[in-house]
Amino acid sequence: MSFAGEDGEVTRAAVDVNLTLDRGEVLGIVGESGSGKSSVAMSVPRLLPSPPAFWPKGRVLFDGIDTLTMPLENLRGIRGSRIGVVFQDPMGSLSPLHRIGDQLVETVRLHRDVSAASARETALEWLAKVGIPDPAVRANAYPHELSGGMQQRVMIAMGLMLGPDLLIADEPTTALDVTIQAQVLKLMKELHRANSAVLLITHDLGVVSQMATRLAVMKDGRVIEVSDDPAAFFAAPAHPYSQALVGEAKKMELKQ
Repeated sequence: MSFAGEDGEVTRAAVDVNLTLDRGEVLGIVGESGSGKSSVAMSVPRLLPSPPAFWPKGRVLFDGIDTLTMPLENLRGIRGSRIGVVFQDPMGSLSPLHRIGDQLVETVRLHRDVSAASARETALEWLAKVGIPDPAVRANAYPHELSGGMQQRVMIAMGLMLGPDLLIADEPTTALDVTIQAQVLKLMKELHRANSAVLLITHDLGVVSQMATRLAVMKDGRVIEVSDDPAAFFAAPAHPYSQALVGEAKKMELKQ
């Protein structure tokens, strides 16, 4: 996939990426900022603004259907229900004009034929699951009235609460403290154990080591290493770039 600049210059964000993800798996994609991780992930539900994003060739298959050519109306029907997304920037993804609870209720009712009362019960249940205290009170808050960590938890609740077939989680735990991070990772593990798939985008190798059943390393828009055995990868990464990533992560652990 590529991005077209205003001057006509084209930037290739992902080149010859060939990855698969099956039910019951967690695929962790790691790499430095600008490596193409998020561009690849957000191409699946076609959530990148187009233009400037475009896909000159290739396919993105979800359950055998190419999401790049799927009619937008059909794609909207599976976003949120069959494909859940936890965005990296919750403040840019939540509506600043609507209360948290209303946004969660709308998400449920958009994809499920349930009453407003039932949808609100689901919303409050998931706010509690992601560690938000006094969910009935917090549900009446606007996004700007919550901390960054709480906003992120709302996004995680929104991505998980409909039990999607695929969860795309882009840096889902960055703004969370250690206790809430563990709680959220537990919920994500429960989802993939229920035969869903999780695509986890993160720079945090510690999170990947806990979660991933398979992993891919990206650099400059290309996949440079894929491992079906994360434990073996962390013990002996093959590519020099992967070795540098793991080495730096180990140094950070020692400092802590």
